[in-house]
Amino acid sequence: MKFVHMGDCHLGGWRQPELSKLNFESFQQAIKTAITEKANFILIAGDLFDSAYPSLEILKETFNEFRKIKEAKIPVFLIAGSHDYSVSGKTFLDVLEKAGFVKNVFIPEERNGAIILQPTIFEKVAIYGYPGKKSGLEVPEISKLKIEDAPGFFKILMLHTTLKDAIGSLPIPGVDHKDLPKVDYLALAHLHINYNKEGRVYCGPTFPNNLEELEELQGGSFYIVNIPGEIQKREIKIKEILTINLEINNSLEATDKIISELKNKILKNKIIILKLKGILDIGKPSDIDFHKIENYIKNQEAYVFLKSTTKLKIKETEIKLELKSNNLEEEIIKKFQEENPNELNKFIPELMNSLELEKKEDERSKIFEERLFEDIKKILEI
Repeated sequence: MKFVHMGDCHLGGWRQPELSKLNFESFQQAIKTAITEKANFILIAGDLFDSAYPSLEILKETFNEFRKIKEAKIPVFLIAGSHDYSVSGKTFLDVLEKAGFVKNVFIPEERNGAIILQPTIFEKVAIYGYPGKKSGLEVPEISKLKIEDAPGFFKILMLHTTLKDAIGSLPIPGVDHKDLPKVDYLALAHLHINYNKEGRVYCGPTFPNNLEELEELQGGSFYIVNIPGEIQKREIKIKEILTINLEINNSLEATDKIISELKNKILKNKIIILKLKGILDIGKPSDIDFHKIENYIKNQEAYVFLKSTTKLKIKETEIKLELKSNNLEEEIIKKFQEENPNELNKFIPELMNSLELEKKEDERSKIFEERLFEDIKKILEI
């Protein structure tokens, strides 16, 4: 018996039509593989959609894929993720379930302060699941998890969360895998990483979800698992990705410099990522003619063009000011509090300090945001 473990599909997540198309084609490829290789069932470990309420077009295309799966008589078991989860409990995952395309395996019972997950039985497999939630709110709840045992069955637990073991020393909420119920396979999603340790597997996204991931991951992935234990990673690479890194000091000459660099590359049918960095001694970022650059790239028949200028800075001019106070920030905050009395004002200094938190080198944006939100939650005592 074998099954497909996938998740973090984030269908509908890309705004650019070209990348939205690739995102869906990657999902289709994973489904096609499951059907072609005659998987006995499919697991989707959260974030099938990028939102609890995806667009009608995405829904129509997704329903069509699930119709193919149903015609192939392959059951699909899933949980909600942090993106397609809804506090109200109502999402379009329910529509898929009512249509008979999927089965949500989150079946909890509360007993003596513990959350007991009930199994969904498929042949000789017992499948359990607990959904992801916004801002890692599922983490403390997962510490209370237990499972209703199913002796003699191959046990799978699906979680959409962060494992401490997978993030190292980063100070964000995470679950210690040693505290989890003992199962034969832990089907994970949420972290878009390559992680496969002792039956604990993050499947990775079926397609990268942002520019950073496009550059790092180069494509999507999912897993095929042969029970009792052979685990195979399958990569999904539909388009080649070309990243061009350039340091710019003069924005007036930058357009020609960039096009000159592009002329040395084969761009046809590739995703082009242009990353600019540097401190501008002359000019400003708006002097760069990105329209001209994009037209050149289109003429070379590239698939799509993406750019990042977040590390391109204008040279700072030193300005001397005479201040009446040694602590201008404190003076501004004090004046604001006097003019806007509110019981929440007491949090302002700590929140200001928290917002000075810097992203670590090579730290994923998602991890950084979770770390920042965790600091803010502690300050606000929520």
